[in-house]
Amino acid sequence: MNFDDKKVVKQRRRLRIRKNVLGTVSRPRLSLHFSGKHIYAQCIDDDHGRTLIYRSTAIKKGESAIKANKDGAIAFGKIFGEAALKAGVADVVFDRGTKRYHGKVEAFADSVRSVGVRF
Repeated sequence: MNFDDKKVVKQRRRLRIRKNVLGTVSRPRLSLHFSGKHIYAQCIDDDHGRTLIYRSTAIKKGESAIKANKDGAIAFGKIFGEAALKAGVADVVFDRGTKRYHGKVEAFADSVRSVGVRF
């Protein structure tokens, strides 16, 4: 599979997910992104176009030691889940973007659930 085919597969996967995933005030969309070095997560209210919660390993000094691997996803998921509960967000809709629900993405989702946020 060449690079152009991979791009098309990712675009189709993203569109297939996003047509069913919509965030509201009561149940915002939890968007997740992994770059090469960092992890980015945010809860978005699509009705009003607002970001309710945003956390990243790139912005906080205590979280900068977290890497974008499976162990880092578990640690960051607990941090993000606690921040979400503190902000009053207990129910979310999970938007994994173009990633498959496997490995880092699954580890992040399971650690957010372990804190008490419901998907």
